Amino acid sequence: MTDESRYDTDALLAIMARLRDPQRGCPWDVRQDFDSIARYTLEEAHEVVDAIERRDFDDIRDELGDLLFQVVFHARMAEEAGHFAYADVVQAIAGKLVRRHPHVFGDTRYRDAAEQTRAWEAIKAEERRARGDVLSDSVLDGASRGHSEWQRALKLQELAATVGFDWPGPGPVLDKLDEEMAELRAEFGRAVAVPADVARIEDELGDLLFVAVNLARHARIDPARALRHANAKFERRFRAMERLAGERGLDMAQLDLAAQDVLWDAVKAAERGAH
Repeated sequence: MTDESRYDTDALLAIMARLRDPQRGCPWDVRQDFDSIARYTLEEAHEVVDAIERRDFDDIRDELGDLLFQVVFHARMAEEAGHFAYADVVQAIAGKLVRRHPHVFGDTRYRDAAEQTRAWEAIKAEERRARGDVLSDSVLDGASRGHSEWQRALKLQELAATVGFDWPGPGPVLDKLDEEMAELRAEFGRAVAVPADVARIEDELGDLLFVAVNLARHARIDPARALRHANAKFERRFRAMERLAGERGLDMAQLDLAAQDVLWDAVKAAERGAH
């Protein structure tokens, strides 16, 4: 395997098998298991999303390859343990796509997107029953616990909305956000007089975040994407603050908050000027 132009899926599977070979493989790859690799799978998925948002198509290609390698890695470990192989993964996803799209691969017709969404969830529920999963006949059964909590909150709200349990628009959600903020302020206010009740503050903060996700849903914005952008903006500005402090001969760690705010405002002003 020296000519990269000849690499295909079979070659990738062979490379993975060689890496995992107890005698001739890579010691690091050999000692991995599902648990140790899981975090890398998540990291690679996030890196794909980052490359997509940057519209760096060379990087998208490379990151998709890294993510595919994670699939191959898990499939190889499963094959070694006698559970399933890569071909079974392909068979499973191909069958699922055909089964869940009867309007594409069959004669089913849906009146609108809402009906299609309800049918999608019904098909998934039937799949879970066929697997013997314990269901409660709740529309919320479709909210996988494998999601991040941001995505699970969004999914719970989307599922509840399929039966009409939803605000009619962003206005009432904004009012609810104000209400939850007031309740959180009250908890912090109580903490001034008595020791802070961390559990109560956590509960109120959770409510606030849940409503924030709902607001993002009504705005048709992915809350995880919005948070990624906020993280990127904060990191960009903070690094610029550090550079500006260095240019002025200042030590960030020795500055009080007021002096740091001056740098922060200067960075924001420079960004606005650049646009």
